[in-house]
Amino acid sequence: MKRSEVNEILAWAKKVLVKHQIVLPPFGYWSPEDWVSKGPECDEIRECGLGWDITDFGLGDFRHYGLTLFTCRNGHPTSQRWPKPYCEKLMITLPGQRTPMHFHSEKTEDIIVRAGGNLLIDLRRSRGQENHLPGDTDEAQVSMDGVTRIISAGETLILHPGESITLPPYLYHEFWAEEDGSACVIGEVSAVNDDVNDNFFLQEVGRFPEIKEDTSPLHHLCTEYPAAK
Repeated sequence: MKRSEVNEILAWAKKVLVKHQIVLPPFGYWSPEDWVSKGPECDEIRECGLGWDITDFGLGDFRHYGLTLFTCRNGHPTSQRWPKPYCEKLMITLPGQRTPMHFHSEKTEDIIVRAGGNLLIDLRRSRGQENHLPGDTDEAQVSMDGVTRIISAGETLILHPGESITLPPYLYHEFWAEEDGSACVIGEVSAVNDDVNDNFFLQEVGRFPEIKEDTSPLHHLCTEYPAAK
């Protein structure tokens, strides 16, 4: 992705959040110039991957396969320096913009529609092993706002604003905002998030994009913070 494209997405995402009266933590608005003066007091942000995260999953087609994320809080998967056992994210998806089918082997997560359009989600139960194809006929049991439901493989669920679903480990999921609706603002509340080791996609994709520097960054992404001085 080009840096200019990332900057456009960040500016758009902030406007979407303002529209829905959602305010980020202070570090969500820090510029690269602000980061120059940030010392070790901000190590939790650096080491736990907090902040902005823009991905096209390495497919080069952000409009159709991409996601805008902001990690508000997170523990660390291996360091006891940051002992939080939970994570909270905000995500924004465009109408029809898909997050490809994947599961997590460790993380249980709640996906919550916070604002905007409806969220569609396709669920498939894995066969209990990483990167194995999901079953075409297997059913899955999930909790939706405290109500147990049995979901057939390939069934597409529609979550309206305010609704949520709990996704346990090894449950494949793919989601997108409704095609003829508006951008969807999604909340995620989960166990500690580990994007390096706990994402298993059905097809080979890239989690973090390579950035082509054609202009200066509007904000650092969560993988770009300078080390503390």
